[in-house]
Amino acid sequence: MQNLPNANREALARNIAKDCRTVEDIQSMIKALFKDTVQVVLEAEIDEHLGYEKHSIEGNNSGNSRNGYSKKSIKTNYGVTELNVPRDRNGQFEPQIIKKYQTMANGIDEQVIAMYAKGMSTRDIEEHLKAIYGIDISPSLVSRITDKIMPQVSEWQSRPLDRLYPIVFLDAIHFKVRKDNRIINKAAYTVLGINTEGQKDILGIWIGENESASFWLGVCNDLKSRGVDDILIACKDGLSGFSEAINTVFPQTEIQLCIIHQIRNSLKYVPYKERKQLMVDLKKVYQALTLEEAKFSFEEFKEKWGKKHPIIIRSWEQNWLELTTYFAYPNAIRRLIYTTNTIEGFHRQLRKVTKTKTAYPTDDALRKIIYLAIQDISKKWTMPIREWKQCISQMAIHFGDRFSLERI
Repeated sequence: MQNLPNANREALARNIAKDCRTVEDIQSMIKALFKDTVQVVLEAEIDEHLGYEKHSIEGNNSGNSRNGYSKKSIKTNYGVTELNVPRDRNGQFEPQIIKKYQTMANGIDEQVIAMYAKGMSTRDIEEHLKAIYGIDISPSLVSRITDKIMPQVSEWQSRPLDRLYPIVFLDAIHFKVRKDNRIINKAAYTVLGINTEGQKDILGIWIGENESASFWLGVCNDLKSRGVDDILIACKDGLSGFSEAINTVFPQTEIQLCIIHQIRNSLKYVPYKERKQLMVDLKKVYQALTLEEAKFSFEEFKEKWGKKHPIIIRSWEQNWLELTTYFAYPNAIRRLIYTTNTIEGFHRQLRKVTKTKTAYPTDDALRKIIYLAIQDISKKWTMPIREWKQCISQMAIHFGDRFSLERI
C-alpha cells in the first residue's frame, strides 16, 4: 500500500469510501479488501508452485494440478478472516503469506508481545484483543506467541561482550515463581556494566534460588567466556559469595560494597530516638575526605557507640576493606561507585513492568518478561553517564596498562 503511487492510493481510497457512511463501514470494507488481497496472493503462490496459471493448458499432463481449497481462519487486526487456501494433488504446496499452521497474522503476534512487554497480564491481553478486534485468544496462545522470543533471549544472554568494563554493578531483584505445585521466591541477579564509552548495558540476568560462591563463580566464568578480560571496579550490595568468586576469575578487580545498604543494615539495630545522633557520627566516617580521616572518625564512632551497638561496629570492621575502596578515587568516581543506585534505578523500572504479576509459572516466563523489559528500558540509555569523561581520564591514570587501547 505504501509503495503505491499517490494517484493509485487515492483511487483505491475513493473506491473503498464510495459506499461507506460510518467508521464501521470503512473497517468492514478494509477487512474485505484484506481478505481479497490475501486470496489473490494465495492464488499467485500456487500458480508459481505449479508453474502455470489456473485453467491454462500448460497444466495438462504436468504431473500436478489444483485440488480444490481448504478452509482456514486467521486472526488479524481486522478480526477473524476466513480464507480459502488452494491445494495441489501432490500435497506439496506450502503457502508463504499465511503459513500452514499459522492462525494469527504477524501484526497480532507483534501486538501480543508488545503488550506482554509492558507488563499486561494474559487476561488483560485477552480482553484487549476481544474489545478492539473481536478476537478470542486464550492464555495458552499468548504463552505460545511470547515463547517465540526465547531464541532471542538465549542469543542475548550468550552474546559477546567487551573486553574491558571499567565499572560493573551487581544486585538482585526477587520474584515469585511456581515450582512443583508450590510458589517459591527466586532472585534475578543482574550485572549492569558501564563500558568505556560511559554507556550502561545489562550484561546478563541469572535466575537462582540461593546465591553462593559457586553460583557467582558460574556468573563470572560466563562473563569471561563471553569475552570479558577485565573488570576494574565491581560495586555490589551484600551479595553472599560474590567477592570470593570475582577474585578467582578477575583477581585484579577492586570491590566496593554499597555504603547506603551498609547504613540501612546498621540502622536496623538502632532505636528511633538514637538514629539522628548516630547518623551524625557515622557521616563523619563515610563522608571523610581521605581514608586516614575515615579511620580516625570510625575509631571515635567505635568508642562512642561500641558498647551500645557492638553488632554495628562488628559489621563495619568485617566489611571495612570493601566499604572504603572508593577513598582511592577522586570525587567524580566516588559519587558513581559508593552506592548501587545505578542498578537499583534499573530495578525500579523493571518492577513497574512486573508488578502486575503475582507469580510466574516457570523460570522461562520470568526470563521472557525481564528480557522484553530490558529491551524497552535500554532504548532510553542513549547518553553516557554524568561526568564520564572526567571519570575515564582519572581511571586511565589510576589503572595504567589495564586501561590500554588494546584491551578496549
